[in-house]
Amino acid sequence: MRVRAVVVGASSGLGRCIGIGLAQRGASVALMARRLDKLETAVGEAGDDAHAIECDVTDTDSCATAIDKAAAALGGIDAVVYTPAIGPLRRLVDTDADTWQRVFATNVTGAALVTTAALPHLQASHGRAVYLSSVSASQTAPWPGLGAYAVSKAALDKLIEAWRVEHPEIGFTRMVVGDCAGGEGDGMTQFTETWDPDLAGELVTDWIAKGLIAGCFIDVDELAGAVDSVIRSGASLSLPSVVVAPRPPAG
Repeated sequence: MRVRAVVVGASSGLGRCIGIGLAQRGASVALMARRLDKLETAVGEAGDDAHAIECDVTDTDSCATAIDKAAAALGGIDAVVYTPAIGPLRRLVDTDADTWQRVFATNVTGAALVTTAALPHLQASHGRAVYLSSVSASQTAPWPGLGAYAVSKAALDKLIEAWRVEHPEIGFTRMVVGDCAGGEGDGMTQFTETWDPDLAGELVTDWIAKGLIAGCFIDVDELAGAVDSVIRSGASLSLPSVVVAPRPPAG
C-alpha cells in the first residue's frame, strides 16, 4: 500500500525537497503551500502521483479546504509533514509585535490549524504527523538574533506534546533538524533571504565563536529518507522525537 502524505510548505526549501523525495520513494503526495506556480513545478519533478494544492497556513478556512482537497486527491491521508518556518534575523530588543505575530502564525498556529483539519483523516488511518523542529529550541541555547524563531520552535515542541496527550491514537513526531541547506534552485533554503547582510555578518562571527555552526550539512536526500522512514513506521511504534544531525567528516 502506498503511503498517502501531505507535505505542507512544499513550494521551496526543505519542504519541497521532502515532498519530492517522498514521491520518489513511492509515496502519493499532496504538496501544499501559498505559491501554486512553484508547487506545480515541484509536482512536475515529483511524478504522476503528486498533487499541487494551494494553502495559506495562517488562514483557518484555507487549511480546511486544502486538507479536504488533499484527502480527496489521495483517497485519504496517512501522514502530514509540516515544514513551514520563518526566522527573521533581529535582536529581541528590535523585534516588534508584528514580527512576533508573523513568526507564531507560521511556525506554531499554522501547525495547529493544519493538524486540526487533518485530524479526522489521521484518526481513520491511524496515521502520523511530523513537524520539523530546530536544535535551537532544545539542544542549544537560542542563537543571538534568532530569539523569536527559537521561542516559536519551543512552542511548537509543546504543541506537539499537547496533541500527543489529547490524541494518543495518532503518532505525533517532532523531527529536530540540524544544519541543512536544502537542494538546488527552489530546493535551496530561503530561510535567510530577508536577513540584513550587515547584521548577519556581525552575528555569524558570534555564532562561530559560540560553536553554534557545525561546519557541515545534512544531505537533503538523506533528510527526506529519514522523514520517509518515520511516516512508514508502524502504528504501534511511538516516535515522539527524532534528531537528524550532520555527521562530521572523517579526519
